Formats: sequence, C-alpha cells, structure tokens
Amino acid sequence: MAMHHNLYLVALSVIVAIQASYVGLYLALRISSAFALNRRLLIAASAITLAVGIWGMHFIGMLSMGMATEVDYLVLPTLLSFLLCVLVTGIAIFLASLRSPHLLAIAAGVMGLGITIMHYVGMIALNSSARMTYDPAYVVVSFVIAVTASGLALWLAFSADRRPPLFLCATFLGCAVSGMHYTAMEGTTFDFSLAAQSASTSFISSDTLAVIVSVVAFAISGIFMLTLVPKRPEGNRNSAGLKAGDDNADDFNDIGFDDTVAARPVDATTNALMDGVSANLLPIEKNGNRFHIAASEVISVHANAHYTYVFNGRDDLFCTLSITEIFERLPKPTFYRTHRSYIVNLAHVGQVKKSGDAAVAELDSPVRRTVPISRARVADLRQELATHQARKHSGIA
Repeated sequence: MAMHHNLYLVALSVIVAIQASYVGLYLALRISSAFALNRRLLIAASAITLAVGIWGMHFIGMLSMGMATEVDYLVLPTLLSFLLCVLVTGIAIFLASLRSPHLLAIAAGVMGLGITIMHYVGMIALNSSARMTYDPAYVVVSFVIAVTASGLALWLAFSADRRPPLFLCATFLGCAVSGMHYTAMEGTTFDFSLAAQSASTSFISSDTLAVIVSVVAFAISGIFMLTLVPKRPEGNRNSAGLKAGDDNADDFNDIGFDDTVAARPVDATTNALMDGVSANLLPIEKNGNRFHIAASEVISVHANAHYTYVFNGRDDLFCTLSITEIFERLPKPTFYRTHRSYIVNLAHVGQVKKSGDAAVAELDSPVRRTVPISRARVADLRQELATHQARKHSGIA
C-alpha cells in the first residue's frame, strides 16, 4: 500500500516527542542530587513522562497515515508497548543519571532498543486489520537512528563538559523517537487484501484522537513539573552557623535544589551519643538499626528540610544531627561546605563543572552523584581542592 501522511499530525507527533523529552530530561537531571523517596519519584516521573511522549508520538504518527481501510488497534499489544516503554526508559534514565561514561553508553543502547521494541510491539496491534512485512534494512537503520540520537541526547544532558541548552538535548531525543518511527514505517508494507470490509464504528476522527493524545501527554508532563520541581522557599533562608548573605539567595533555584536547612535542637539521645563517641564519628540509622560511621567513610552530606543524610558512596544514611553539627564534627580542611545544605569530602571530588550561574562538584564514588556549589564559593572550593591535592602529593594529607 502506498502511504501518505497528514503533515499537521506529523508535526504534532514530533512536538509531543520533543516536549516529553524536555520534561523527562529536566526531571532526570535532578535524580543524582535527590534522596530517598524523592529520588525514586523523580526516576518514575521521568520514565513515565518520556514513555507517554514516546508512545504518544508513535500513536499520533500512526494516526497521521492514510489507510486503505478502517483499522482496529488491539488493546493488549498497544498497552504492552506502553508498559515496555516505561520499563526500558526508566532503566535507561537511571543508568544515565549515574553519569558514568560506560553506563551512559549502555543507557543509549537500552533507550534505543526500548524505542524500537515499543514500535514493533505496538505494530502487532494492527495484525487483525492488515498483514505487514518489514524491510530488514530499514529495521536496522531505524534502530541505529534510535541508539545514535538517544546516545547523543543523553551525553549532552549528562556528561558533556559544558551542557548545551536542555531544549537542544530534548530536540535530539525527540528526533531519535520520530526518526526511528518514520524510518521504520518507510520500510513497512501493508497488505489489506485479507482484511474484512466493515463499516467504521469509530465515533472520534483520527485528527481529534491525535489532539486528545497530545493534550494528555502535555498534561502529564505539566503535572510532574508542578509537583516535583521545588519552588523558591519563602521567608528566612539563613541556617544556623552561616552568615546572612554568605550564599546567594537564588543559587540553584533554577535547577531544583532545596537549600533550606532547619537546625534542630539536640535531644537527650543525641547528647548521649555525642558523649559516648569520638568527634569524628557520626550517628546514623539504616533499616531501623543505629550505628556510627567514621568521617573517612563519608563522601558527602545533604540536608533536606528537617532531615540530614550522609552519603557513603552507595547509600544515603539518615543522621540525627543537623548539618551544622555534622560540619563541626568532620575534620577540616578535608571536608568543605559547598552550600548551606551540602558538605563534601575533598578527597572524593572528581571535578568541578559549571552549571548555569554557579557550579556542581562531581563526586568520585561507586554511585555517581553531583553536589551543588554556591555561586559565592566556587572560587574558594577550587582553591581548597588545589591545596588538598598539594597536601596529598607532599604527604601531609
């Protein structure tokens, strides 16, 4: 069958893919600095947003085709293609968020494979209406497009030394989805000779259905953006132990970091712990068990509202102390307070990279993570890192 497309719906499908890619990547970039439940929510939201956009792009792309007869889409393959897309996209985003070059390459392959599998599983939904054959060359080319463009988008977003505008990264990912779909469709032949001729039973036109799908995709993205991206906190933004104005008030508000810390009084239990252990040990909790961690095992510390978490390179461990109390216990100058809500171990800072008007420190740990640096402290941190390296090479540290 010679195919022709509704160009307006083709354009709409590409817009849906780019928009979902933008929101999905926007949320994914916050995964490495999120903790506990918020981290899992960001992974899920990013995966669902991307999956809805990818699936929506393919569905609108199918609706843009002019078919020789009425087509019935089977529900089970259609739903299965969406669920596979959510699963595979979630895995790819999680791997990319770890910011490891090797894992990033795997993430690109997983993402491209997921997009391709989702497409061909979704095509099974047409089996009752048409017999389809695929040109192997187009199958291979569509897969290569999906992997290459996905890899470029993920690399630009997560690993490039100077990340370009996020819209450009999203455009590459949206083009990966769209390019894969339309290339695969070019190599698909439909045979409707065995299809039963039946009157249309659809109460919604293809154009209307495409608009509904796109509105749903935009709505889901908007909901996740409104609920998971924090806004600038109001009121007093100064935390205990920091001078007013030490950090810029708008640091990292544009990239979603929460820099509000509420210093908590030390209760009797904490006082007892402090009396019984050395100053370089921190009381932590994991799976309901309480124990202590040595300062040498601490890679970073993050205060999130009223809670403090100690990162040991693999896990985020809850600590009963405020971030100010923790900073007083940790040995200097090995530990540096990059931000009112963050402390890093200078021995585990891989590199400092510019991010907007400020910067982030990439941690050298089994689970890759970035830590925000207050704009006013970027130069000072670079100097501290240089001094730390000099002390290390001289054998002092």
